[in-house]
Amino acid sequence: MKKFTILFIGVISVLLLFNQRVVAQSERWQQSVSYKMDIEMDVKTNQYQGTQIIAYSNNSPDTLDQLFFHLYYNAFQPNSMMDVRSRSIADPDRRVGDRISKLTPDEIGYIHVESLLLNGQEVTMEEVGTILEVKLPEPILPHTTVLLESKFKAQVPLQVRRAGRDNAEGIKFSMSQWYPKLANYDEQGWHANPYIGREFYGIWGNFDVKITIDKSYILGGTGYLQNNNEIGYGYEEEGVSVKRPSGSNLTWHFYAPKVHDFMWAADPNYTHDKLVMDNGITLHHLYVKDKETNKTWPELKEYTAKAMTYFSERYGAYPYKQYSVIQGGDGGMEYPMSTLITGHRPMGSLVGVMMHELAHSWFQGVLASNESLYSWMDEGFTTYASTLNMAANYLKPSSESPLKGSYTSYERLVKSGLEEPLSTHADHFHTNTAYGAAAYSKGSLFLMQLGYIVGEEVRDKAMLRYWDEWKFRHPNVNDFIRVMEKESGLELDWYKEYWVNSTKTIDYAISSVTEKDKSLVVVLERKGLMPMPIDLVVTYENGKKETLYFPLTIMRGSKDPESGFPERTKTQRWPWTNTTIEITIDQSSSPVKALQIDASERMADIDKTNNSWPAE
Repeated sequence: MKKFTILFIGVISVLLLFNQRVVAQSERWQQSVSYKMDIEMDVKTNQYQGTQIIAYSNNSPDTLDQLFFHLYYNAFQPNSMMDVRSRSIADPDRRVGDRISKLTPDEIGYIHVESLLLNGQEVTMEEVGTILEVKLPEPILPHTTVLLESKFKAQVPLQVRRAGRDNAEGIKFSMSQWYPKLANYDEQGWHANPYIGREFYGIWGNFDVKITIDKSYILGGTGYLQNNNEIGYGYEEEGVSVKRPSGSNLTWHFYAPKVHDFMWAADPNYTHDKLVMDNGITLHHLYVKDKETNKTWPELKEYTAKAMTYFSERYGAYPYKQYSVIQGGDGGMEYPMSTLITGHRPMGSLVGVMMHELAHSWFQGVLASNESLYSWMDEGFTTYASTLNMAANYLKPSSESPLKGSYTSYERLVKSGLEEPLSTHADHFHTNTAYGAAAYSKGSLFLMQLGYIVGEEVRDKAMLRYWDEWKFRHPNVNDFIRVMEKESGLELDWYKEYWVNSTKTIDYAISSVTEKDKSLVVVLERKGLMPMPIDLVVTYENGKKETLYFPLTIMRGSKDPESGFPERTKTQRWPWTNTTIEITIDQSSSPVKALQIDASERMADIDKTNNSWPAE
């Protein structure tokens, strides 16, 4: 360990410089970390030994007298919290069910820290399920950096959820959540949540990882391979021969800068395809060739390149030099610079899951809100972005909204009576159904409706501003709303409070239409408990159309007229305390043929049957 400690001093110096830049950029502090890990994998027993050196910087104003580590693999044991939760929840994930309860001793997972030193001193530690509780021999003072040195042993569980060995498609190792990972400490305190199968939250840092494994295995995942010309398998530089060391094992050396997690996968039968984009980003695709993947995976890399370009143009330039799409896991799961996806899919499904996981590189990989508290800011925004990407780069043109599925899912949730607020901690939703529909569907509609409230051009411009201001800084919902307010000039706290913190629904209606002289008297009614601005499109019998606009008084302004919509001829503020508003439409030039609330159908109105006149 002393040898590693000496080598690590240089890393600490770089880390301290990085910390100073972070603090200088913003009043909000965040912790930072650098990992140096060496592991030896026994592919026969599925067990590995590891050493870990961590430079941990306390950039907070607080003195820390304890630390917490996540030991995620301990969840894959009978009677773990994850097992009990899966067997007791009303609608268990079909991939888990009661499978953990049936794991045998050689199929379970575990991570056990055998020794841990803080600046050379022994600590007091206790393993409590998936969390290692650490009491320190001396406090970590504000704005100081300490060294944590440990040895650990682990066993890779039979693949049940996300991580593990021997997945359903025969991939040997899907190594996510595989190391003792420091829990994050932020302005809300420690986030040492037990792992029950939901979300993750990590500390920005650098990962220097060496993996020694049987030389027949091919690896991929997070980080840049440092010893390409020893490894080969498609990683070597063009025109340079590979000189592999003798012996039965081979050490793969990866380095990942400025990430909050590290995933790797390994299989002796991986095929490695590589594509270098015009902007210099290298796309790696690792999969096992068979009659299904032979037809789809060679074509997939072209769609990956299109998706990378699409996301970078709309949400911010991808900040790393590579991205890897790897067959493994149990569906699709995102990690920094990489993803694990199951590969036996029809082409549309394969492209769709790739686009979804790649979109996470923006909202979870780099913006990285606390997923446990704001899962919808990751899953919802990712669903929104990847769905639009699929519509633009894969699906045939359609007159229907690409997000129709999200609207349908949300409406189904409301009618089920299972809905819980988006502000619910991800682990504590009462059902998987409520969590999924909230995080993915209602979360995606948060962005879709913002386009209705502030205008789509303003929203899209604000999304780039959000990236520029908050990348690598763990934004929360207030940070996001403030960006939208600054870009639009409107007050939007009401939208957050209703859509995120409550389950109140939107329902507007054309309550009555009465002819009076040469005018039409129309009463609009808010029947739901959530207020929204209203676009009312009036169509006359002579073919003319116009928009009557009713912004909420609490918005303190109006969105600009949107291109592609009928000309706005009237603007009248609507106080949220008033459930109705009455307007008079002049028919002297032509009778009114039809009225339509939200003709663009961007509002998540739970009853659209009363939005038009004459009633459809």
